[in-house]
Amino acid sequence: MEVTNSENQQLNMQEKLEKVIFTRTEVEVCCPIKDVLARFGDKWSIYTILTLGNQEKLRFNELKSSIASVSQRMLTVTLRSLEEDGLVSRAVYPEIPPRVEYALTPLGKSLLLQLLQLADWAKLNSNQILEARERYGKKAQSAV
Repeated sequence: MEVTNSENQQLNMQEKLEKVIFTRTEVEVCCPIKDVLARFGDKWSIYTILTLGNQEKLRFNELKSSIASVSQRMLTVTLRSLEEDGLVSRAVYPEIPPRVEYALTPLGKSLLLQLLQLADWAKLNSNQILEARERYGKKAQSAV
C-alpha cells in the first residue's frame, strides 16, 4: 500500500500530538505548554519580538516608538518578562546618561522563526478566517 504525502503528514502530526498529550499526565501536559504560551503569547511580547527581530539592537525609546500604542510601563514589564525567559538580552553601557540596548538572544531568534511561520499561515488563511467570522456572525444574528 502506498502512503501519500498528505497521509504521511497526518501521521507525523498524530505522532507529535500523542507525544505531547498522551505520554504525560494531564497536569504535566497543560502546565508547561500553558506557562510558556502565556509568557510570550500576549500581543506586546509578540510585537516586541518581531520588532527586535527586524533590528539587531534597539534602545528602549526606539522600541517604544516602533510599537504603536504600547505604554512605557507595559513595554518595561514585557521586556523584563522576555529577559527573564531568556528571549531578550539587555546590555547596559556605563555612560552618562546610561545607554541600554535590547536584542534577541539565540533562543529569541528561534522563537522569531516560529512567529514568522505563524504570520505566513495567518496571511495565507486570512480570507478564509474572515469569511468564517462573517458566516458565524450571520448565523448568530439569525439565532437571535
